[in-house]
Amino acid sequence: MLKNLFLDQKTLINAFFDSLDLKKAESLVNMIVNCKGTLFFTGVGKSGLIAKKIAGTFSSIEIKAFYLCPIDALHGDIGRVEKGDLFFMLSKSGYTGELIELIPHLKRKKADVIAIVCNDNTPLQKLSEASIHLPLKKELCPFNLAPTISSTIQLIFGDLLAISVMQKKELSIEVFAQNHPGGSIGKKLLVRVKDLMKKNAQVPTCLYEDKLIDILPILSEKRCGAIIITDLEKKLNGIFTDGDLRRALQKDPNSALQQKIGFYSNPSPRSISPDTLALDALKFMEKDPKKLVMVLPVVEEGRVVGILHMHDILQAGLTS
Repeated sequence: MLKNLFLDQKTLINAFFDSLDLKKAESLVNMIVNCKGTLFFTGVGKSGLIAKKIAGTFSSIEIKAFYLCPIDALHGDIGRVEKGDLFFMLSKSGYTGELIELIPHLKRKKADVIAIVCNDNTPLQKLSEASIHLPLKKELCPFNLAPTISSTIQLIFGDLLAISVMQKKELSIEVFAQNHPGGSIGKKLLVRVKDLMKKNAQVPTCLYEDKLIDILPILSEKRCGAIIITDLEKKLNGIFTDGDLRRALQKDPNSALQQKIGFYSNPSPRSISPDTLALDALKFMEKDPKKLVMVLPVVEEGRVVGILHMHDILQAGLTS
């Protein structure tokens, strides 16, 4: 039975996509892009819940938007509305009394009302400056009553509006990040290599000519899994990892410890800038699944300024 419900839901949502008037949708996008005022979203019941979510999405992409309860609006909160604002009304039926009652008062405030309805040719549409019909074949509910497909397509349409506006306004990732400072999104968009890397005395470094036996205490003490080889001016000359140590001892068990470390090192290691997003650094390290890079020298203006370990990124809660 559950499988049949999934198939029914897919069919009903596809019917929405197949029949939506894209020209009208584009017109609403342009209205939002050109709006100098505030966006308000409202609805009753499940439509109200979806309206809250859509308002939140617009706020997160640097568009001034609020949810306004229609009952509260009729009892004073309409005072927030000003000339030039766009007032979006979500209604499955298009006959919602609380919304229809509110429209004359919004018009007196010279706000533009936009109806988003699932039934066509309704009073809500006729009273609004603009409207769009979200084609609804039927609800998933066996009684065709409980808002299921109707609320889903309202949510989908709200997301489509928001992302289309986001693209038209060419919202930068920096602005998006400023509006999402917390949680996983904030970490992915704000945390940079310089926030996680080991620096100064924490960075294990040595010179090309140093003997392997002499750098072992540094390699062990710093616990980075590698030591960065530089010249006296801190320019990157290579990297020597725990894996290089094992291979050196296997290859030359009697003489390896007396050999110059540069002899066994990788002379052209990958490196990264301290200003790189930590998430991008992780993707860079995981680029080749067969050759994961666990440690990266951090280089700024040609000089080694830190070292970044994959564990530092993962411990920060970042995943690609």
